[in-house]
Amino acid sequence: MVEVLSQGEITELLKAINQAPTEPDDFKPAPGSRLIKIYDFKRPDKFSREHIRSISIIHESFSRLSTTSLSGTLRSIVHVHVASVDSLTYEEFIRSIPTPTTLGIIQMSPLKGCAVLEIDPAISFSIIDRLMGGNGIGTKSQHELTFIETDLMKEIIHDLLDNLQKSWSPVIDLKPKLYEIDTNPQFAQIVPPTEMVVLVTLETKVGDVEGMINLCIPYPTLEPIMDNLTSAHFYGAYQLNELKKYHLSKREEIPVKLTAELFKRNYSIQEISDWNTNATLIFPARPMSQSSCFLKLGEKYVWRCEILKDKKLFPKSIKILGTINTPFGAEEVENMEKGIMNALSSAKIAITVELGTTYQSVVNVFGIGEGTILELDKLAGEPMDVKANGVLVAKGEAIVVDENFGVRITEVIASDIFDAKAKTES
Repeated sequence: MVEVLSQGEITELLKAINQAPTEPDDFKPAPGSRLIKIYDFKRPDKFSREHIRSISIIHESFSRLSTTSLSGTLRSIVHVHVASVDSLTYEEFIRSIPTPTTLGIIQMSPLKGCAVLEIDPAISFSIIDRLMGGNGIGTKSQHELTFIETDLMKEIIHDLLDNLQKSWSPVIDLKPKLYEIDTNPQFAQIVPPTEMVVLVTLETKVGDVEGMINLCIPYPTLEPIMDNLTSAHFYGAYQLNELKKYHLSKREEIPVKLTAELFKRNYSIQEISDWNTNATLIFPARPMSQSSCFLKLGEKYVWRCEILKDKKLFPKSIKILGTINTPFGAEEVENMEKGIMNALSSAKIAITVELGTTYQSVVNVFGIGEGTILELDKLAGEPMDVKANGVLVAKGEAIVVDENFGVRITEVIASDIFDAKAKTES
């Protein structure tokens, strides 16, 4: 049976449809629901967006260095820039490159495993043509590299690896080394086909010839330093390296208290209270000689000393005889350095936090009193100087923790003050 609606009923029905919500309540997402994403075990997400971003920044530096070095080597205008940084499987990478091509197997020491540097045939033959005295047009024929062409490409790859080392220096002291050059991608099986890799694609232009240079780094190779491929660590390491270069001498300028101690003996409070001026004598627990003096670094005894006599002032100076409990001999220097570093590790250093300074005339200083306002050389919100025995070692900001005033370190200037290795290298 067919029911015929009147014009008024049709109008009411259309009006009800227009006023209804665009999406039924049954199809609205539940409040607080989470976004669900299907996980593909064949393509696991091992590289986060932050990892990809950091790798892209590293290789932007690599592309700038390569642009300069290739332009000088080929005596031609060369442009290299990062086109993309992607995460994919090694099999997908192998299938995407032509055969034959120029494949450099790179050992990524001190990281384990290898990487692959692939240079597009058009770019390879253009480079070879320039090195052989040509105009850089290259050849349209696809063929495997000859021995001479392979040697020429080895020199180019060595230059590129030097640039790669410099670009990775903020993250790791990479020492890439060319293992071999191949032309067939199927023979370059450095990891299983399903292993995830990061592929850095560099658009390259040599003269009028355009092509790609691809750098493929497997995840197992980068896994030990994945925590370093973050923005915080990347920029933090860069800033720390720059600060160490600029402030390397600061750690050696911190004055440390040295105390020449004649002897040490324990007395009770009652005995000390009975001391009388010009009448009390104190003696060491055992007989002493002129060479029974000890020089302390902080609170630790480090050197044996001899008191030098002087007619005007006695004692005026001391002479170092050797380290504590160490025979005076050829090994004294090495043992003394160990003793000094052990003492420095526990020596007390006065840390002061300066809110700011101001210079006033003597007249103004005498006029300072309650209610006086002084303007310091620091702006509001500017970091405060944290000094060790008067030497600037850090910057800080004022904080309040549980109603207690404190200072949070925001920038460390001399973080390796007592690093024995750093001291030896400097």
